[in-house]
Amino acid sequence: MDSFATPAPSRAMTDGDDQAFLAEVRAFLGVALTPDLRLAGAQTLGVHSEIEACRTWHRRLYVQGWIAPAWPEAFGGPGWSARQRFLFDRECALNDAPVLFATGLRSIGPLLIEMGTAEQRARYITPMLSGEDLWCQGFSEPGAGSDLAAISTRAVRDGDDYVLRGTKIWTTGAHLANRMFAIVRTADGARRQEGLTFLLIDLPSPGLTITPIPGLAGEHEFNQEFFDDVRVPVANRIGVEGEGWAVAKRLMQLARSNNTPAALVRRVFRRTQIAVAEAGATLEPAVRRRLAGLEIELEAFEQMELAALPAGRPRANDDLRPSMLKLTGSELHQKVAELAMEVAGPYAAASLEALGRIDPALDAGARAMGKHLAVRAATIYSGASETQRNVMARALLA
Repeated sequence: MDSFATPAPSRAMTDGDDQAFLAEVRAFLGVALTPDLRLAGAQTLGVHSEIEACRTWHRRLYVQGWIAPAWPEAFGGPGWSARQRFLFDRECALNDAPVLFATGLRSIGPLLIEMGTAEQRARYITPMLSGEDLWCQGFSEPGAGSDLAAISTRAVRDGDDYVLRGTKIWTTGAHLANRMFAIVRTADGARRQEGLTFLLIDLPSPGLTITPIPGLAGEHEFNQEFFDDVRVPVANRIGVEGEGWAVAKRLMQLARSNNTPAALVRRVFRRTQIAVAEAGATLEPAVRRRLAGLEIELEAFEQMELAALPAGRPRANDDLRPSMLKLTGSELHQKVAELAMEVAGPYAAASLEALGRIDPALDAGARAMGKHLAVRAATIYSGASETQRNVMARALLA
């Protein structure tokens, strides 16, 4: 357990008590966010900060009781309102807190709370909250990205186990995680969505090979996994065999509602503001107008997020709001990162390998380009933008 501790937080918070709540959050961040953690947060390019900084920050939030702001109090949440969650996330962004490796907290944890068995919750919830367990998502396959119904990784029942053969790809953080949730095919049905089953898999497992896939900027976030007779207990199944599509659909609603939150975009916007200010009169006026326009879009997105998730998670069978949040957040994230790259000018041609070697301007340019490249995937993961627009259209026309 991390030895860091601060006074226990007061739970007597109301929606109108913003100043008292913010004072408590800022006091905690002022002590808990040490310079090394702030640096790790500021230098984050991908979907999470450097892993040891993630682990340290995760432990400190866990000790404070703030690691799962959107979870019910009965399962370890702090009991915050939607506004308090928003204010906390924004303060973390403004203070360069590390971006957590939080697939478990954001998606599979809420899913287990809703759809898992008592035994599954007893086994997985506490290690997820403490940071002992880190989770990755095994959905995409070669030929089955946004079209998840096309997956072919096969699971055959053998007594109390399923035996898995096949492959998963573009798996963020599989090389760091010790758990995976995945959908596999247990039968062939008249419709492709039939015959899918949702499983929880221990990593590493005998017969499972994880290979890295370098990103555009050279960083290692993605992986491909090969399953060669990997055994998974039947007790690790969520829901009914063959009906995993409904489970996966709910998981995707949860993931799409929070995988590009406004606070994440706020982080990049803040760095872009700083870059524009430092560039001064060397920039064309059009750049400042673009920055002002993006700030208006970001503030509108923050209000959308605040209104869309009063309970911290979308309602069951709500496809519209998660897709709206995913589409708006990921595309705005890209636009802000692109402007930061343009502000860096020719320095953005620098490679990440140049960091710390020659000139601070090259460092800034390399990071701006690295971020721009890293967020190109934002409009693909959890369903491409085209998929989100189709989901929204179906929901609106229903």
